[in-house]
Amino acid sequence: MSIVSTIGQRCQRCYSCIRECPAAAIRVLEGQAVVLNDRCISCGHCVKVCSQRAKEISSDTGKVINEIIPTGKAVAIVAPAFAASFPENYNKLVTGLKKIGFTHVSETAFGADLVSNEYARIFEDRNEKNIISSPCPAIYNYIEKFYPELVPNLAEVVSPMVAMGRYLKENLGKDSKVVFIGPCVAKKFEHSEPEVEDAIDAVLTFVELKEVLDGHNIVLDELENSDFDPPHANLGKSFPLTGGLLKTADISGDVLEKNVIVVDGSKKVQEIIKDISENKIKSKFIDILFCEGCINGPAIDSDLNYYSKREKVIEFIDSSIYKFDKHVWKSDVNNSRDIKLTRNFKEDPQRRPMPSEEKIAEILARTNKFTKEDELNCGACGYPTCREYAVAIAKELAEEDMCLPYLINKIEKAYTDLKETQEQLHSAEKLASIGQLAAGVAHEINNPLGTIMLYASMLKKDVEKKQEEVQSVEDLQLIMEEANRCKNIVGNLLNFARQGKLQISEVSVLKVAKEVVKNVKLRSEFSDVKVEVIDNTFSKIIKGDRDQLKQVLLNLVNNACEAVEESEKKKVFIDINLVDDKHILIDVEDSGSGIPEENIKKLFTPFFTTKKMGKGTGLGLAITYGIVKMHKGEIKVRSKEGSGTTFSVKLPVNLNYQQPIVN
Repeated sequence: MSIVSTIGQRCQRCYSCIRECPAAAIRVLEGQAVVLNDRCISCGHCVKVCSQRAKEISSDTGKVINEIIPTGKAVAIVAPAFAASFPENYNKLVTGLKKIGFTHVSETAFGADLVSNEYARIFEDRNEKNIISSPCPAIYNYIEKFYPELVPNLAEVVSPMVAMGRYLKENLGKDSKVVFIGPCVAKKFEHSEPEVEDAIDAVLTFVELKEVLDGHNIVLDELENSDFDPPHANLGKSFPLTGGLLKTADISGDVLEKNVIVVDGSKKVQEIIKDISENKIKSKFIDILFCEGCINGPAIDSDLNYYSKREKVIEFIDSSIYKFDKHVWKSDVNNSRDIKLTRNFKEDPQRRPMPSEEKIAEILARTNKFTKEDELNCGACGYPTCREYAVAIAKELAEEDMCLPYLINKIEKAYTDLKETQEQLHSAEKLASIGQLAAGVAHEINNPLGTIMLYASMLKKDVEKKQEEVQSVEDLQLIMEEANRCKNIVGNLLNFARQGKLQISEVSVLKVAKEVVKNVKLRSEFSDVKVEVIDNTFSKIIKGDRDQLKQVLLNLVNNACEAVEESEKKKVFIDINLVDDKHILIDVEDSGSGIPEENIKKLFTPFFTTKKMGKGTGLGLAITYGIVKMHKGEIKVRSKEGSGTTFSVKLPVNLNYQQPIVN
């Protein structure tokens, strides 16, 4: 049965519920905190701490209004913490309940009087094991699920709610419909257990009761005072206060009493139960409440602090404890001897196996925690330490994206990658546009250039035959050289424009690099430049277009050689390395003067060049960029003025390439 669930639209990934859940019964799935019903102990702590009201408690309101009230036999039993939830008008509550339609309204506290005799008897038996009180369903739920070895230690006594329900059905008729009203979410679970389902027909929290009163337009302040219907309670009224059970059962709760421990609050409860399981506790009787008394229950719905709530309950006790006839009370208790006040508890183990240290270390590493210093233990994930968080992931109770520092790093990396991708896309769009322009320009210029070169050559031959002046021959020679340079520019434009098709074959990067070095060495201006190839891949073979990859290396090495022309060292290195099993990295490093920072982002832009007039077209790196991208690779540059430049080309070893369809 699902008692607490999450309203997905309201959940904001704050992890407060995870941080407060004593049973680790909440996990995040796709950004939403999901309650794991098999682990949930229905303590309601997640409801209290959720600032977004994203936790929903199963409600019996409809059942009470539409099914129970119309029977005319609706009986309400009110938990003794009601004075803390209705601090200004608690004396009018009985009147309000009867206006709703309840025919009989009693104190659940009389049920506490009944079970107190059972606790007194258990305490007097003085057997060897620790006895754990069981009026709080969140406590025995927690033990049944996570410390099943302690189930035999639970006092086999029903709660005051069950005791009172059975009493009323016995005395008012089995067909009476008993509704418990209180501050406890776990009571919704308890009343439906097969062991005690005969006692209570529905459970309302104080929060739900206020909604019902509002729905009936009932304003308590406008009503008259009235008392509860019999049977009246005695010291059972103190049950919602820490130590109230001991008071009611007349068990000494003195601070020096070594046989008794009183514990409240989830943190202390977890500690004491763990200590009991490890045989560290010698005390005979442990009185435990999961909340700091029932007056601090998850559905108490009051703005008062703990101490003010306590004062209100004590105020109610003082005002009513002397108003009832104790002889009648004793008679009512004695006449209840045949009511069954015992019950059994069952093991329902929900612990998940502890992961190995290797598994924990692996999970920590996945969230960038490799050493103890990396474990910030910030608690943002809802777990107190990074290690506990890793354990929760291993137990499938948490997700890696719950770690805030890890998530921030992941977002930062995603942002950086997105920015790089946007820049690459922008460059690719520019390249595509310029490529189309280049193709058209090259086509139009190529024909007249061919004509100029043809007629310049014919004129030169005629001049030479006629033995004209040397100056005329030189002028014609200059015309031919400049026309030839224009032809080379057009060739580069066509190469740039024709990117898009690859001829895939097996390529030895080392062999291609050596061929490039040989070609570069043939140029007289680079005769004093030392170009060295360093291969750390053992001549790795990759798949790609051999000619185009050679063009990439040739462009990069030519640029590197030009960069060191005025350098003292005049060295260029081609480093070939494996990044992993799937990628190869080629670094072309020079010892030149470096590239100014403002020029770095412009390097792959077509026609951008810092070379002297006539030395370059500004298309080499743009062509290189396009070829690398066609090979599904990456090209990056690192440079610092005065310290040289390194171009890095990362290529896949096995290129998965499909030839583009040309219409």
